[in-house]
Amino acid sequence: MRIKGAVQTLTAETPRLSQSSSDCIERQSRLDARAPVSTYRLQLHAGFPFAQAEAVLPYLKELGIGDCYASPIFEARPGSMHGYDVTRHDRLNPELGGDESFARFAARLRGLGMGLLLDIVPNHMGVGNDSVWWQDVLENGRASEFADYFDIDWTPLNPDMQAKLLLPILGGQYGEELESKRIQIVVEDGRFFARYFEHRIPLAPRSIPLIFPDAECDELGVPQSFRDLMRELAHIPPHETTDKALVAQRRRQLEELRPRLREALRSEAMQPALEKELERINGVAGNPQSFDRLHELLEMQPWRLAYWRVSTEEINYRRFFDINDLVGLRMENPAVFAATHCLIRRLMARGEVTGLRIDHCDGLFNPMQYLIRLQMLYVASQCLGETAQPPTAPNGIEMQVRETLSEHDWTAERGPLYVVVEKILEPRESLPPEWPVRGTSGYDFVYSGNQVFICSENEARFTSFYDSLTGHPSDPETVVYQSKLNVMRNALSSEVYVLTNLLRHLASSNRRARDFTDDLLETAVRETIACFPVYRTYIDHRGQYSERDRAFIRQAIARAKRRNREMDASVFNFLENTLLLHSKQADETDPRELYFALKFQQLTGPVMAKGVEDTAFYVYNRFISSNDVGSSIHAFGITVEAFHDTNRERLRAAPDAMLATSTHDTKRSEDVRNRLNVLSEMTYVWPSYVRRWMRMNAKFRRTLDDGRIAPDLNEEYFIYQTLAGAWPWDDRPSGTRGNRQAFLERMQQYMTKALSEAKVNLSWTNPNPAYVDAVHSFLRGILMPDARGREPRFVETLRDLLPALQVFGAVNSLAQVVLKIVSPGVPDFYQGTELWDLSLVDPDNRRPVDYNLRRTALARLREHAVSHGEMSVCREILGRLSDGRVKLWTMHRALELRNRMPGVFRRGAYTPLEASKEHAQHIVACARGQEVVAVVPRFSYSLMDGKPQMPLAAAWGTSELFLPNMAGAAFENVFTGTWLSVDSNGHVPLRAVFADFPVALLVRR
Repeated sequence: MRIKGAVQTLTAETPRLSQSSSDCIERQSRLDARAPVSTYRLQLHAGFPFAQAEAVLPYLKELGIGDCYASPIFEARPGSMHGYDVTRHDRLNPELGGDESFARFAARLRGLGMGLLLDIVPNHMGVGNDSVWWQDVLENGRASEFADYFDIDWTPLNPDMQAKLLLPILGGQYGEELESKRIQIVVEDGRFFARYFEHRIPLAPRSIPLIFPDAECDELGVPQSFRDLMRELAHIPPHETTDKALVAQRRRQLEELRPRLREALRSEAMQPALEKELERINGVAGNPQSFDRLHELLEMQPWRLAYWRVSTEEINYRRFFDINDLVGLRMENPAVFAATHCLIRRLMARGEVTGLRIDHCDGLFNPMQYLIRLQMLYVASQCLGETAQPPTAPNGIEMQVRETLSEHDWTAERGPLYVVVEKILEPRESLPPEWPVRGTSGYDFVYSGNQVFICSENEARFTSFYDSLTGHPSDPETVVYQSKLNVMRNALSSEVYVLTNLLRHLASSNRRARDFTDDLLETAVRETIACFPVYRTYIDHRGQYSERDRAFIRQAIARAKRRNREMDASVFNFLENTLLLHSKQADETDPRELYFALKFQQLTGPVMAKGVEDTAFYVYNRFISSNDVGSSIHAFGITVEAFHDTNRERLRAAPDAMLATSTHDTKRSEDVRNRLNVLSEMTYVWPSYVRRWMRMNAKFRRTLDDGRIAPDLNEEYFIYQTLAGAWPWDDRPSGTRGNRQAFLERMQQYMTKALSEAKVNLSWTNPNPAYVDAVHSFLRGILMPDARGREPRFVETLRDLLPALQVFGAVNSLAQVVLKIVSPGVPDFYQGTELWDLSLVDPDNRRPVDYNLRRTALARLREHAVSHGEMSVCREILGRLSDGRVKLWTMHRALELRNRMPGVFRRGAYTPLEASKEHAQHIVACARGQEVVAVVPRFSYSLMDGKPQMPLAAAWGTSELFLPNMAGAAFENVFTGTWLSVDSNGHVPLRAVFADFPVALLVRR
């Protein structure tokens, strides 16, 4: 689809752009987008600010990285370790070093010829004491100029909450917290606030006079001028009003009254009276009646304080999943877009940001609209510079921007700005083809690049073993369905209530649906979302559906009907007709119906994410390597042909999409998964070890007072898989206890999170400290040496298994690195993963990275290669497999080749290659163009009969690799520097390919 056509779908609400230069000079050359050759993700925070990131850049350049890929850099909550809790979109995070430090970082990037791919957060923002917009909404309610910036339901089901905002911040019931003097009125900097521990909530101006009754003012001798001020405050228009004239009047009056109030409250004359009044209104402990006036004051506010558990049912603003202090933004509002993207525009205009990764794109009300506006913003930044400001009326410059977009057919490039979206694609799902983006941020490769190393022929045996272990058969489809229902009944129930309310209004005006009860409508909504096959559909603001989206909705409705045969099917039919807008007459769509459909699809994504990624992934533990972001608990390996098919499709549709293997969100690192994948080949060995461990470790399980045994069998199996995957390479006798203690603490922290996410024996909202303590004790018992320093039997037996897991897991990891770098797309590397990284989900994967170690290791490898040759390097690093330099070398040499031949890797033909029949399943090989050939082993544990030794040359016998149309060609292996010749029939012996190194990347000479 041409961007021109997409631009024409935007109406007059698009943000206007003022002129900062008379013409768009050399527009075409300035609009050529930069597609990265490769990216390296850096997690920026106070402990790793811009200055430290700048120091790392020369090393990344030497490594072969093309662009830096940074976590969000805008001002976030103090102490944020990730940056996704942005509090101000118009300022850089001062904890990262602010403007000057960023300018040096950006200049260093430019000097090295590197770009900056920036992760941005349009869906939500962090709120709190320092959030200017949120504080204004709390003070002024619906009359706030920012009331429409946040996705707030000002007319919820509960009549007591009309025009109010629920704040579920209390640690106990409201009355108890009030009468315990935990909620107090304070004055800070001439303003009144309600303070609850660290929370500081402004009071509505019209409510302040309640603090100063006339009789008490007489008693205390409050100045007449202050009394007059209170009367004026009491008569400003109320915060509930939405009348534009009254809202404008209110703001004008407050602009004049606020400075007077601040001056009065700071004056010495008011201090005695102020102190006395605050003492009176804040109540007396043990005297419940003394809190009546404070309660009355709090009831007058545009907000209502509530027990935190109330949030699951009554919260009336959209959140980022179930996190109360990450509030959804109405990015469809052009004013919100302009306000949140002003700094992004300046950074793009200065060339300091060269691409964007859009976080949680599925959370947006209208992703297509947002992505088009983003491309327009980029064009404006290039044509108009950084000083242009969004004016209030149309002008010729906006037309100039639209014309610039329309002049060029960006079909192949998907827009002039390099943009990728964080998007989980289900099997056989693709991005909407009309989106002006280059592709996803790479989770689809997390799936294919991992599954190709899982032995699918053993799936039935693993399923049978898992069922026998847990004592009952488990259906992954049912686990997902029940997990999604669980999330909607608990964490996201308030969002379901909002949808039910919208649907009830539609039903009440439909004579065929008006008899549907709220309970029936709510059940239909929940059941349909629980059966939804993908994260979301993408109906747009015009009511346009793709046929694919229609099919997804019909599929979900059909599944819901099958699971609820006793329910009246007509309620599902009504919901389906509403979602598909079947009630529209001619070309007109009922705006209420369209709004419901848009809000419905905005919820299916969070339910899928919380139900699958954050619940089912910790419940169905048949094979946890598959339980990762972008993957599926149903999955148990794919064929080599399927892997090649995904690569060819990406080359056709999204050649600049990112390719990830480890990210800040993955449940376990690529190296942990690749080690676990070896287990899929251990058809009989692995089950025998697990049964043995369960017998020997039974004494460490604990029976709790309620009769439950902790850990349960499913959790225990999860623990054994986790330990096998994450066990450190370095477990030497000297210092073992200290190393082991650190590992134990990591595993205990990880299991606390895993148990809470699973929501089986405990959850974040229903913690069970006794159960957690029992699981921690179990881990301590099986991992820690006794008082005499003797290893537990579990550790001793695990060490029998570890050599094979470590060696063949390492081979899998090296193979995956090569495949990621040669596959169509942009290979992305998560910080620190250039050496072995056995991290688990955050915060484990956000531990500090030792860049001095990596920088020194790379420099020495390069020097060694120059002085002694690549072959000598290979012998040394294979002899010391545990230090991870073999991965660093593999990554460096492959990236170096990709940098030398960017055209071949970006657009070159992708041709799958085959090996001799007897070893066909043990090879993944491809050619890029006629110049590059990649060959990596698969299922090397089986290939080597479980004997952990390298090189792998002896295992191949007489098998050969077939290179069509390359007969007589000569290739150099970039890792070893050795040469291979293709015979006259186009064959190369695999024994020769893997003679000196476990993976091969060949370049034609």
